[in-house]
Formats: sequence, structure tokens, C-alpha cells
Amino acid sequence: MTTMPKNMNKDEEPEVEEQFADEDAPEAEIVEEPPLDPFAKAEQDRDEYLVNWQRARADFQNLKRRTLEDIESAISRERSNLLEETLTILDYLDMALASPCDSQDAQNLQIGVQMTRDQLWQMLERQSVKPITAKGVFDPSQQQAVATVTSAEVEPGTVVEVVRQGYTIGGRVLRHAQVKVAAAPEPDIEGQDPLPAADSPAEDA
Repeated sequence: MTTMPKNMNKDEEPEVEEQFADEDAPEAEIVEEPPLDPFAKAEQDRDEYLVNWQRARADFQNLKRRTLEDIESAISRERSNLLEETLTILDYLDMALASPCDSQDAQNLQIGVQMTRDQLWQMLERQSVKPITAKGVFDPSQQQAVATVTSAEVEPGTVVEVVRQGYTIGGRVLRHAQVKVAAAPEPDIEGQDPLPAADSPAEDA
């Protein structure tokens, strides 16, 4: 007579049959891939290396181009700053030449200043610096209006005076020309005097 374990309920069944059922189940078939042909494997590696090399070469070319552009931009920026400061020296020399010379010593000094100014300008010309022609209609791309002058003799928007000369370098504006621009006179109102010119102080009443 078979005795049941004390800790086993009557309703529980042994798992022996399930274990045998699992052992009887067919095992999953493992499909082995056929070995890759060595020549095909070599061609696959070759194509992969070629793609990676082409990608790395393109990245290097882009990096090289961006680096050169950054270097050229930095050089051009510093060059423009240096030339712009040189233009300030040119302005001072022009102001010195515009001063009256009443004595022989002053005239001799003026000759030296003129020679210095000519040498400086020749250096600027070698750097492709050219003066801006500030005449005719006001051009905001090359000129900067610092004042307006009421005038009935010229058309409104016409440059009437150059306050500071402007210059370009290689077709690009190095320094805008500061100019005064003509403005139309105010219309006369009956019983009132016309307004004075914009750049001249009003007369005392």
C-alpha cells in the first residue's frame, strides 16, 4: 500500500506526469547559417571600410573648409580694425594741413605733414582702400547722415556737405562717410516767419 506524504493534500497531484510530458516535447530546431564565403566576406568588409573612409574624408574636408573660413574672417576683421584706426590718423593729418600757415616754420612743417600724409595714403591704397564719393543723392549703404540742412536750392535728400570722409576696401565699406543732407524748407504759414535752417541757430527775437 502506497502512503502519501503527510504534508501533501489529497487534492494535489504529483507533478511527475508533467515532468514526463516536458521531456517528451520535441526540441526546437536550431538553424545554422551556412558559412560565409571568404571572398564575399572580404568584399563586404571592403565596402564597409570604403563607406567609412568616404564619410571620414567628407567630414575632414568640411572641417578644413570651416577652419579656413574662420581664419580668413578673423584676419579680415583684425585687418579692418587696423586700417580703420589708420584712417583716424589720416583725419588728423588732413586737419593739420587745413590749418593756416602764417610763418615760414609753419609752412615747412606743413610740407613735412603733407609728405607723411602722402606716404600713409599710398600704404592704404596698396591695401585696396578707396575714398567714397559723397556727392549727389544720399546713399545709406555708404553714407551716414549726421545732420539735415534746409535748402531750396537742391533737391531733398541731396548730400550738401561731407563732415568726415568715408572709405571702402575691396568693394566693402570700411568706414561710412558722415554727411549733411538737404531737407525741404518748411512751408510758409500766413502770419508767421519761416523757420530758420536746421543747422544754424535761430535769430534772437
